Amino acid sequence: MNKSKDTSDNGWKSEIEELRLREKLATEMGGPENIERQHSAGRLTVRERLTKFLDKDSFHEVGAIAGVPTHEGDRLVKLLPSNCVIGSGTVDKRKVILGCDDFTIRGGAADAAIGRKAAYAERMALDLRLPMVRLIEGTGGGGSVKFLETMSYTYVPANPALDVMVELLSTVPVACAALGPVAGLGAARAVFSHFTVMPKKIGQVFVAGPPVVEPATGKKITKEELGGYEIHTRGSGVIDNEVESEEEAFEHIKKFLSYLPSSVYEIPPVYESDDPTDRREEELLHIIPKNKRRSFSVRRILELVLDKKSFFEIGQKQGRSVLTGLARLSGKPVGIMANDPNHLAGTIDAGAAQKMVRLVDMCDTFHVPVINFVDNPGFLIGVDSEKQGTIRHGARMMFAIYQATVPWCSIILRRVYGVAGASHGNHSKLNLRYAWPSGEWGSLPIEGGVQAAYKRQIEAADDPDALRAEIEQKLSKVTSPFRSAEVFGIEEIIDPRDTRPLLVEWTNNAYRLLPSELGPKARGMRP
Repeated sequence: MNKSKDTSDNGWKSEIEELRLREKLATEMGGPENIERQHSAGRLTVRERLTKFLDKDSFHEVGAIAGVPTHEGDRLVKLLPSNCVIGSGTVDKRKVILGCDDFTIRGGAADAAIGRKAAYAERMALDLRLPMVRLIEGTGGGGSVKFLETMSYTYVPANPALDVMVELLSTVPVACAALGPVAGLGAARAVFSHFTVMPKKIGQVFVAGPPVVEPATGKKITKEELGGYEIHTRGSGVIDNEVESEEEAFEHIKKFLSYLPSSVYEIPPVYESDDPTDRREEELLHIIPKNKRRSFSVRRILELVLDKKSFFEIGQKQGRSVLTGLARLSGKPVGIMANDPNHLAGTIDAGAAQKMVRLVDMCDTFHVPVINFVDNPGFLIGVDSEKQGTIRHGARMMFAIYQATVPWCSIILRRVYGVAGASHGNHSKLNLRYAWPSGEWGSLPIEGGVQAAYKRQIEAADDPDALRAEIEQKLSKVTSPFRSAEVFGIEEIIDPRDTRPLLVEWTNNAYRLLPSELGPKARGMRP
């Protein structure tokens, strides 16, 4: 049989040339005018963000040429790409999946996107078991009502890929940055995550923006007033961290991911550490004053105990009576909670309880051992606390601690009182804890308890203050932690200088146990 050679063309060269043309046109995004508008607003374009965030030349785009073409005859002259840019890349040599909004095309509205693209990125992250990073700037959802003219019909709302995003939270780390006005489903996508960050005066997040809110309320309002950083990083808790720039937001995401495994099927990444495991800091012996009415710096305690410069705080500006974050001991990631006596005396209010729930659930999901530095005088009391529903949020915090199966250790620095204090760990399991000599505990602090229990005697006394001080002095003798140790009410009282060596040993043992715990938890994580 004769074989003829096709010499009529150069194979598929012309198709490859068209592919390259389409890829080039896609990089032009919404065109020079819209790109300039983006820059004038002080924001990067989506492709500039990818360049700054990812390792050099590591981005592999998926669906780059999806969009609306314009032809002159048979010649392609323009391609308006989807405003959803997806793909994979590496961050500090670790692979991640990305789903990013392009605000230069219809303000990132979903009606200018190819709907399947965003969902495909989420599915990639889930099935490939890789971290998901969303760089969000747009409305998500259905976009503008103008699109109804083109569609000529409406629809019952459905949240695309929500089933996948629900599963993602229990499988891989999800980090989001709000890098401009973010509304509707875009706002929901931001909080469908383990970590959120917002550049100050660049990002805003709201259920609906000013054009929708103003007619409904009759009040003029700016984007910043409605959903800026002061609303969400210092009040609502919608956004974890505030930063000064987009570049700093990228650094926060990189730092956050560095503590977590790529999925729940892996152990958290361990790094080499040159910080001595047996380091004993003399300052710890004096850091808590003997005068109970004086405060101290729990942040300084963390600096002295944890691997140097390893503490990454999450939610610093909200629920400020408790610090939460991630750190390392001997190079191994650990979750950190610590009461801060410089805010509300370390009591647990609604915001602090919500922070603790998120930290505990996340660490439990990704098998990151938790250390609780305890100076907990109880739940915040008073009218404002009751209005916040503190006990409801506090109950969720207690349940989160008792539902967690990740290794847990508590360092009792000072106070442990009441229902809130009782949940410093899970008493039904090996409630591993070490108390400093400054520890004190009970159902109520002596000072407040004396006033309640001896109210009549104190009020009837010739010198109420003197009688109150006398009773407090008498009762303080039985509150010594050594009295509790005598009846094994506290297992170990330690020299504060031994805290780091003991925690390094505990962390090493916790990581020895982790391989048998890998995989998803029976209880999925909620945002």
